Amino acid sequence: MKKGIIDRFEEDFAVVEFNDTMEDIQKAKLPKEAAVGDVLVFDGDKITIDTKETAKLKQEIEDLMDELFDD
Repeated sequence: MKKGIIDRFEEDFAVVEFNDTMEDIQKAKLPKEAAVGDVLVFDGDKITIDTKETAKLKQEIEDLMDELFDD
């Protein structure tokens, strides 16, 4: 089992970041609701969205943005 984060979509592919590497995954293989920033879990042929990890990551990014732009 491995995890990756959707960085962006390009045509029929999602560009997924795995630690220090990027990999193109066909969008048709992903859950239909998959979006940029979602954390994906790859378990054999099954790909799911880790909703808890995605929410945690989004909150961390939001907190960092708040710190950057805090007046």
